[in-house]
Amino acid sequence: MIRELKTLVAVAREGTFAAAGQKIGLTQAAVSAQMQRLEGELGFELFDRSGRSARLNSMGHQTLAQAQELIRLYNSLGSSNVGRAATVLVNIGAIASVQRSLLPDVLARFHKQCPGCRTRVIPGLSMELINQVDAGEIDMAAIIRPPFSLHGDLRWTTLVHEPFRLLVPRHVEGDDWAELLSSQPFVRYDRASFGGRQVDRFLRAAHLSVQEVCEVDELDAIVRLVANGVGVALVPQTTTLRRWPAAVRAIDLGHHTFHRDIGLVHRASRSLSEPARLLAQLVCNAYSGEGLPRGDR
Repeated sequence: MIRELKTLVAVAREGTFAAAGQKIGLTQAAVSAQMQRLEGELGFELFDRSGRSARLNSMGHQTLAQAQELIRLYNSLGSSNVGRAATVLVNIGAIASVQRSLLPDVLARFHKQCPGCRTRVIPGLSMELINQVDAGEIDMAAIIRPPFSLHGDLRWTTLVHEPFRLLVPRHVEGDDWAELLSSQPFVRYDRASFGGRQVDRFLRAAHLSVQEVCEVDELDAIVRLVANGVGVALVPQTTTLRRWPAAVRAIDLGHHTFHRDIGLVHRASRSLSEPARLLAQLVCNAYSGEGLPRGDR
């Protein structure tokens, strides 16, 4: 079983059966046979197969994390350091802007307070991360608030309220945001993200037709595109962005201002391990000085 688990890890790292086989010295057919044998032993499928491609499904991702831990324990058999190994893993999902802002400091504090724990940060879009929390694949996720109510035992804690601004190149004149959106090329915040959907709803509600030239998910990339004169953009002013780059201007939308909420989604507190509860509390403290809401609301 350990051999099959090591092959599973190789497949996850290399991306395909063929590449994994080259890495560990097996043929593609041998890798495929090992994965079929592992699925037979476990009693469920680990991959979504389409043609020659095979991608880990939700159970595959969960099994992968467990396999890595089992391999680590196997490799430490007979070692005098096994008792000092970090054995508790807390998985936290985070959108890019959270990873670049307060999360590293939060993780540093967490590891000082809980030295016997390990953490894993999973990147992704908000919708993907909600699904992973709901499936039990990760403990929590710092994401944009979804435009729908959370179901089941999922809980939401708002961390910060970020206003959207119209960002324009410094050389572009005028402060009429509606006129600028109508007349200038538009760099769109990716509609696959919750923040991008907010922008789309705002434009439709304002009955504005834009001249879209580019659609991007990464906020820093959008700011740089505006700074380089590609177009204007509607972007949130994040908690860490106290001053815009010199090459752009930010125009306030006045009473039309809309916001994106960044928050923590997690299961009910009773479902979290003690280390996970500590990490959730430290995330909340970093943004607002408060822990998980009383009553786990």
